[in-house]
Amino acid sequence: MTHLSILEWDRVAVGEGGFSRRQADQLLAATRSHPLGGAEGTNILIDHHRWLRSQQVVGVVAGEGCSLEILPKIDQLGDAGSSEGRAGLRHRLVQMLDVALGLEINLGRDAAMARQDETLLDILIRAFADQLTNEVRRGLPRQYLRCEEDLPTLRGRLDVTRQFTTLAVRPDRLACQFDILSPDTALLQVMKSCVVFLARQARRAETVRRLAELRVVLADVADVHPHHLAWDKIAIDRSNRRWRSLLALARLFLLRDWQATHRANDRRDLAGVTLLFPMNDLFEAYVAALLKKALAPQGYEVVSQGGLRYCLNEIAPDGTLGRPLFRTKPDCIVRRDGRTVLVVDTKWKRLTAARSDPKRGVSQADVYQLMAYARLYDSARLMLLYPHNPDLEGEGALARHRLNVAGADERLTIASIDIAADRLKTVQSLRTLALAECSVPAG
Repeated sequence: MTHLSILEWDRVAVGEGGFSRRQADQLLAATRSHPLGGAEGTNILIDHHRWLRSQQVVGVVAGEGCSLEILPKIDQLGDAGSSEGRAGLRHRLVQMLDVALGLEINLGRDAAMARQDETLLDILIRAFADQLTNEVRRGLPRQYLRCEEDLPTLRGRLDVTRQFTTLAVRPDRLACQFDILSPDTALLQVMKSCVVFLARQARRAETVRRLAELRVVLADVADVHPHHLAWDKIAIDRSNRRWRSLLALARLFLLRDWQATHRANDRRDLAGVTLLFPMNDLFEAYVAALLKKALAPQGYEVVSQGGLRYCLNEIAPDGTLGRPLFRTKPDCIVRRDGRTVLVVDTKWKRLTAARSDPKRGVSQADVYQLMAYARLYDSARLMLLYPHNPDLEGEGALARHRLNVAGADERLTIASIDIAADRLKTVQSLRTLALAECSVPAG
């Protein structure tokens, strides 16, 4: 098994010191069939014959006998060429996934696991196995299931129709209908399916053993193929809400969302699992989750991927307005008392220092986008938020600009946030940054 790690936008050799040509083709085949791959999988990996170059995605791409781990590019966490540097990047990626997807992973434990130079997939499989073990020790959720069985003695109530038709010639059997309290629920069927699937992907002996034990514990739960799981029948309520994060992890492994897995084919003898996350979307979800936590105590509401207002309306020949076009979805809308006070758009891009470029590398299209948000959402305060890097003169608000619109005072702030910092510090930084913008008076 050949496993290599690189950063996003980095490259890995095909040939000596890297993957064989056959292994590279396996990885490329996985990217072509992945929903994020785009045309020929080039949104994930680009084939340059002598090397493969990664794009702006992170995670694990797997093929038969090989896997490639792509880690985020975060300068503050050290040299990605060293084992310690990769461990730091891996741990921070796990933290971002934990916050963005609500996985409730024990980050202290997984930091130690990351230092063992396990892959992202290894860490997430171990996290699932550990959490599921803890929950089954507390007891399995059960529900009453209706059963119908022909028994020598009456149990429950008699099915009169069946008794006097099908069993009319069997006086030694009674058609019984009764309820039993069973663990064979849709939720536990998902858990067992995930255990069976991950047992073929786990590499560490301890994790394999833990998954084998879980399969024994779930022996009374039916084996259901991942494609046939009844996700729509799972309801999280007060009786089973402690399973919410486990269900999120199971979805991560078994479903094909933007933040979910893609399996190489539909056979049960799967070659590997590809687990990929677009960094721009992950950064956006991470910031949105922390911003909600930061501003909720201050009385602000944060809406992520909301708004949904349209830029244009068609005008019919008779002058009436027709269908709307070009719907917008700002990354974060901050509201207070029902009024929009700040619109935040996150960008997973590297800013440059002002001394090198007065525009700091900000895209003109991004500025146009925020100008449209100012009009559509009647917001006088706008922000473009980027990951911090050591070349910048400081963290937080780097520059403030007034939009050149006559008679208005919309202001656009260019800011950065240090995602290498711990979660509590990041929450505090976001709170300080957002409150400073919301408190700037208009006019």
